[in-house]
Amino acid sequence: MADKRQRLLEYLAESSGWITSAQLADRLGVTTRSVRSYVTAAKSAAEPLDIIASSAEGYRLNREAYAGYLSTRTRASEPETPGDRLYHVVRRLLDAPDGLDLYELAARLFVSDSTLEADLRKIRPLLAGSNLSLGRQGSLLQITGSEEDRRALISKMFREESARGFLEIERIQNEFASENLADFKTELLELLDSGGYFINEYGLDSVMLHVAIAVDRISKDQFLESASAPVSGQSDVAAGILTLVDRHFGVSLPNADLDHIVLLLTTRVITPGHDLPAPVQTDELGLTDDVEFIRLVAKQASAQYLIDLDDDEFAVRLALHVRNLVARARVSSFSRNPMTRSIKTSYPMTYELAVYIASEIQQRESITINDDEIAYIALHVGSHLERQARREEMVTCTLVFPNYHDIHLMMLRRLEHALGDQVRVDKIITRTDVDRSEISTDLVITTVPALALTENVVLVQPFLTDADVESIRKAASRIRRGQRRRQLKDELLLYFSEDLFVRNLRATSEADMIRQLGERMLGAGIIDNDYIDAAITREQMSSTAFTDSVAVPHSMLMTATRTAIAIALNDTPMAWGENRVSVVALIAFSSNGRNSFQTIFDQFVEVFSDHDDVQQLVRASPNFTSFIEQLVHLMDA
Repeated sequence: MADKRQRLLEYLAESSGWITSAQLADRLGVTTRSVRSYVTAAKSAAEPLDIIASSAEGYRLNREAYAGYLSTRTRASEPETPGDRLYHVVRRLLDAPDGLDLYELAARLFVSDSTLEADLRKIRPLLAGSNLSLGRQGSLLQITGSEEDRRALISKMFREESARGFLEIERIQNEFASENLADFKTELLELLDSGGYFINEYGLDSVMLHVAIAVDRISKDQFLESASAPVSGQSDVAAGILTLVDRHFGVSLPNADLDHIVLLLTTRVITPGHDLPAPVQTDELGLTDDVEFIRLVAKQASAQYLIDLDDDEFAVRLALHVRNLVARARVSSFSRNPMTRSIKTSYPMTYELAVYIASEIQQRESITINDDEIAYIALHVGSHLERQARREEMVTCTLVFPNYHDIHLMMLRRLEHALGDQVRVDKIITRTDVDRSEISTDLVITTVPALALTENVVLVQPFLTDADVESIRKAASRIRRGQRRRQLKDELLLYFSEDLFVRNLRATSEADMIRQLGERMLGAGIIDNDYIDAAITREQMSSTAFTDSVAVPHSMLMTATRTAIAIALNDTPMAWGENRVSVVALIAFSSNGRNSFQTIFDQFVEVFSDHDDVQQLVRASPNFTSFIEQLVHLMDA
């Protein structure tokens, strides 16, 4: 129940409005009665803070109260729930190398011996894969294993509640009594920046957790047994960390701990050379082979997806990242990424490019790359694509401002400063008598009330106010969305057919569903068995459930005879990765359909991103005809 309760809180945290019990039940795969019990348990655990508001509209998170609850909660010292108690028991056992007496521990926790015995049965599965084991002689309980494995388990347990979000420094400080951790992080950032390093802030908080655990363990005379191999060329970083830990925590780091922290920093957080041009970085850092490989993969990805990734700076930065990624993968020590879920949901095409690049790296290095690491590659790809955002994607506009001195030029400068990345001024009209047939831009911005009679006109003040800027921003966003929807509608309706539409298709797994939908395409002569196998291989790399409701399995090969979509609408959601989806759309692309791939892929996910819209589509589509009608309505909304 603790896991479902936490997931409920996560869903509430992701929404700014009310969520009904039926919606939560659908997402969690439980009954509405269970949802009410989870809400009650969550509210009880957070008392006196009121973290969940309820009304006839459903439930909503009281964010300020929830933040206060998270910042003050210390599971190790104040077990409130069975899950907290289990965490507490494990922490106590890890802190006691000589073991603890079962009966004394039960008395301290104010639980019965039988309750603690039940907890012990849950600990053994928790230790699976950790190289730790729970032993018992009479009433003496003892966890045996290396100090490094003990710390890894502590880190894993602490992370469970932050699995889909950022690690908060304040919570780490409270949990491990390291009150100066934020100041330590500030000075460490200054040290790394002055050393000329790129810094991965997402990975840095994971290192902060390790530092806090290390300080806590060292203060209890629990030391690492052996040092990691020293990282060459990082003596300045090592010396700085040694000084900072002593200053902020009053702890002298043993060599083993110091080397381990430096290793974590160099493989997860920092890469050298942010103050060097790309060619110099390539030579000085010995990246020639790595950069050439990345350029080759980027060229292949560009040809496959018709996206330009040919850039020296992009290749060098990604090569630096991949070097560290491979080092992490060799020891299965992946870097967590709190943005993974939002990147997959909001930028599916960028994530798909990252999957392609990751698959090539996997083959070359014979390693496995998980979702978090793929999301880091997506950040590199996305930042590059953002820097080269194409001019033609901007909303075009005409300014209509009757001439009075240079007021229209002042307006142009203000508009370019505030919205230069969203709108492009193609024409300026300074007359009051306007021939509307001469205006062909997406948007009109004017001070003339008589013109503000159509949807694509925004009436503003002679001197642009913040409210005016926001009105223009909303109008531009609405126009872009409408353009995308119209384009998507024209594209999508070409690819659906009644023989590739199915209701309530039952499957035992993701692979089974892909095969069943693939068989329909196979029968229609659209794909072959290799395409189905490739789609399953792609699914195994990273879940294609880009939203909470829809999965979009596909192959990274474009070998279909024509572009088509086989779609299953299910009243009962099925498990797909970490999500439960009601719609599964197997997309097959032909090589001559590459131009439409990005448009269809990104916008298909966008249209199906609203959970309520998806549920309405499923309920109102008993057959193919009604499905098309509902889909058109959804895209025109």
